[in-house]
Amino acid sequence: MSSAIRIKLSIMMFLEFFIWGAWFVTLGTYLLHNLHATGTQVGVAFLTQSIGAIVAPFIIGLIADRFFSAQKILGVLHLAGALLLWRASSATDFNSFYPNVLTYMVLYMPTLALVNSIAFRQMKDPQKEFAPIRVLGTLGWIIAGLT
Repeated sequence: MSSAIRIKLSIMMFLEFFIWGAWFVTLGTYLLHNLHATGTQVGVAFLTQSIGAIVAPFIIGLIADRFFSAQKILGVLHLAGALLLWRASSATDFNSFYPNVLTYMVLYMPTLALVNSIAFRQMKDPQKEFAPIRVLGTLGWIIAGLT
């Protein structure tokens, strides 16, 4: 794999997890203090991750495998996700926040598999080449938490 591809894949992996780490870790605090959510509502908001992981493969997987390239689907999902997070940030209560975060998670969860698929397709020796690229995702999550 060329160094240019390695750099692009590393940036992709970094941004994939930076996006998630930038808001997911502080979600509970935001809901409690800004939207005055109950503990149950905070739990339900975090549950959207699991719902997205269960539901998304059936919806996005069918589209991704048959009609469009992984890169195009990844881009569309992240653009739609940006719109949903923006809408969620302007919600004034939990009831208007929840549909946005639920839909976001249904769109975001398949991107985790898509970035791996994109990366593996570019590698000649995935067993050797994947770990240094994937670690940038972990760094993205950590750096998002520090900022």
